[in-house]
Amino acid sequence: MYKLKYDIKYGVFALFALVITISGCSSESDRVYFDQPEDFPITILEPIERDFAEIRNSGVLRVLTYYSSNTYFLHQGIDVGFEYELVREFARENDLALEVIILGPDQSPYDLLNSGIGDVIAANYTITPNRRNYVTFTRPYNLVDQVVVFSQDLNHIPETIEELADMQIPIAIQRNSSYYERLIDLVAGGLKLNIQLVSDELDTESILYQVANGTYEATISDDNMFKAANRYMHGLEEGPVIAQRDTIAWAIRTNSPDLESRMNQFLYQHFRFTANPNRQTRSEFLNVLRQRYFDEGPQLAEFFNPDWHYQNIGIISQYDELVRQVADSLELDWLMLTAMIAQESSFNPTAKSWAGAVGLMQVLPRFSQIEYNDLYDPEINVREGARIIAEHLRHYSYMDKENQWAFALATYNAGMGHLADGRRLAIDHNKNPNEWEPVADALLKLMQRRYYQDARHGFTRGIEPVRYVNEIMNRYRTYEAILTLADRQEQRMPGILGIRTLNVP
Repeated sequence: MYKLKYDIKYGVFALFALVITISGCSSESDRVYFDQPEDFPITILEPIERDFAEIRNSGVLRVLTYYSSNTYFLHQGIDVGFEYELVREFARENDLALEVIILGPDQSPYDLLNSGIGDVIAANYTITPNRRNYVTFTRPYNLVDQVVVFSQDLNHIPETIEELADMQIPIAIQRNSSYYERLIDLVAGGLKLNIQLVSDELDTESILYQVANGTYEATISDDNMFKAANRYMHGLEEGPVIAQRDTIAWAIRTNSPDLESRMNQFLYQHFRFTANPNRQTRSEFLNVLRQRYFDEGPQLAEFFNPDWHYQNIGIISQYDELVRQVADSLELDWLMLTAMIAQESSFNPTAKSWAGAVGLMQVLPRFSQIEYNDLYDPEINVREGARIIAEHLRHYSYMDKENQWAFALATYNAGMGHLADGRRLAIDHNKNPNEWEPVADALLKLMQRRYYQDARHGFTRGIEPVRYVNEIMNRYRTYEAILTLADRQEQRMPGILGIRTLNVP
């Protein structure tokens, strides 16, 4: 049970009159005027004690992010995205597995961070004074400008922020965004801006899409996000800059100095300020990521084009329908099978491992009666892999569901013999052989001579099945979150595919 930390006040806002336009309103009498309270309290959790040492001991770094084209998304079932690839490189350099936790519209990223559900927020976060009340920011890894983005349906596009205020064009914005804070500052400075608050369930990309199709007339976006969206959305027009050189950084718990130090060392390798305030030095790795997701990479525009529809392509991968059918026939969880395919072959039906495993589920021919060449057929391969994992699940059917899947996955990866050795070693250490955690620890011990020399099946690279199980379980939870978001998006805005439901047929 986590205790509440304290009530934090938004003391930086002075009292002023703010004009809010309700969606669909057209006359002056339809507008609602209210005073922004000087104190706007929110409550967050006391951060748990989980610094880099605890993260390293767990072997897993948990990243909190949003599902969007510039943070994290799936392409043909594979995890990609600017933020994802950057934080994945940090995890790789520190020999950590990476668990992605998708932020839902009704979840507080600060609570998830401080409770230990996540370790870092990597979500294109601008460093702001208010956010510094809740989190510690790493050194920056990007600089962006905030720009007004208009619908091309407007008869006249304002060239300045003053002209925007004079025309009283409603600016659709989320209350919880850094853009809103900037608009509040401009209003406090005397500009009478027409701010149209929209649901916090809408992220910047979703609002941009609705500006593109004419639902809203204007919004605010970081310039890099606008450039990325403008490659696959039609109907957007860039307007005046309202903030320059905002710093983008990762957010971590306030009591994690070691994690902060390591992340800063990592980011210093990739992004540095120079004596010239208008220039920064970026590593080749960071430049490649920027080009891929923001500057060039026309192929990415094809992945996001909301007008593209493919038959028989699902939300996770093009094999969703096939995997569902196979899973249903064997009463298996289709998402778990999908997570296995991502782990085994990255959805490549022609994949072949050094050990001779082939196809989507990397089936070993010696464990199958199917003709070798036929194992490259996606349907045959998935059915054969599903049959094998189903047999392992039946072998551990006396366990609870989570342990049953963990043991079955480990057996699929390392074989029944090595799992039996691990369970016997767990018993030798007075641990429960029917729980995955002590057996996972035993598998790691079987990499040491003093343990494997007495094992029936000898040495095993125990770290491989342990990571295999952990990464599939993590990916499974990510897939669940993506499906939930897709369902909510479709219920809330039917017909507006956006990014989350892009691949829904």
